Amino acid sequence: MNPDTRATLIKQGAIWAFIAAELAFFSIIGEFVAVTDKAFMDFDNMLLLLKQSAPIGIIALGMTIIMINGNIDLSVGAIYALAAIVLLDSMTWPIFAGLGDWVIPVSWALALLTGTALGALNGLIVWKTGVDAFIVTLGAMLGYRGLVFIYNGEQPTSHLNWTLVDFAEARFLGLHTATWFLLGTALVLWLVMTKTVHGRNAYAIGNNREAAVNAGIRVGPHFLINFMLIGFLAALSAVVFYSESGSVNPNDGMLFELWAITAVVLGGTKLMGGYGSIVATLGGVIAIQLLRKGLGHVGAGTETVNLVIGLILIAVLFLDRQLNRRGREALKI
Repeated sequence: MNPDTRATLIKQGAIWAFIAAELAFFSIIGEFVAVTDKAFMDFDNMLLLLKQSAPIGIIALGMTIIMINGNIDLSVGAIYALAAIVLLDSMTWPIFAGLGDWVIPVSWALALLTGTALGALNGLIVWKTGVDAFIVTLGAMLGYRGLVFIYNGEQPTSHLNWTLVDFAEARFLGLHTATWFLLGTALVLWLVMTKTVHGRNAYAIGNNREAAVNAGIRVGPHFLINFMLIGFLAALSAVVFYSESGSVNPNDGMLFELWAITAVVLGGTKLMGGYGSIVATLGGVIAIQLLRKGLGHVGAGTETVNLVIGLILIAVLFLDRQLNRRGREALKI
C-alpha cells in the first residue's frame, strides 16, 4: 500500500474511531453520573440520534462538495429558514385551496425551488464577479435572513398537515423518514463525488484552480452547479424537518452553517479544498450529535457542549495543518 493511500485510509478512519471512543466513554461514565436511568447506547436512543442528525447532516453533505472546491457557504441557515416558511405558508395559499393533500408535493417543490434559486444566485455572483465565496455568502446570509423577517415579521409561520406529519414520523425497516433522507442524500452525493466527471473536477479545482482552468474545466459553471446543489439541500433539510414540526420561527437555522462546517472539518475535509469525503462527513455529523447527546446525558449544559466542540474543532484543524505540511519537517504537537 503506497503512503498516500495509507494516509487517506487513516484520515477517513479517524472519525469512526472517534465515534467508537465517544460511545465507550459516555456509556461508561453514564453509569456513574447520568441524569436519567436510560442507557446511553439504548437502541432506540441511537435511532433517534440518527433522526436528529438529519437536518444538519443533509446540509453538511452539500457543504462538503463546496469546501472540496475551496469555497464555503455561510447562507445555508438563512436559506433553510426561508424554504421552511415557503413550505408551510404555501399550503395555506388560496390558489391551492382545492388541491387537498396534493398541496404537499406542490409546497415541497416550491420550497426546494426557493433553495435552489437562492443557491444559484450565490453561485452566479461568485462566478461572474470573482468575489470570494466567503464574502458573497456572508452578505447573502444577512440578506436572506432579512427576507425571512420581511416575509412574516417576527411571528412564527405555522401549518400542521397531519398527512405530512404521518409521513415524517413513519418508520421503514426501523429507521425514521428523516434518517432515510439523510442516508439517501449521502449515497447520491458519494456516487457523484466518486463515480462522475463532476466529482473528479471538484477535487481538481480544489487542488489547483489555475491548473483546472488550463485543463479545460469550466470552473464558473461548476461553482454554479454546486451552489445550486447546496441551496437545494438546505431546502431539503427544511422540508424533512418542518414536515413533522409544522412551525418555523424567523431565527430558525441560525448557526447551522457553523455546525455544518464543523461536521465537515471533523470528517477530514480541508478548508483550503482539494480533499474531502462524503462518508467521513457523515461520520462527522454523527460524532457531533453523539457529543451533544452524550454531554446532555451526563448533565452538561449547552454552553459546555459548544465549548467542547469548539476545542475539538481547533484541535482537528491544528492536526490537519501539521499532518499536511510539505517536506520532511518533523511533526510538532
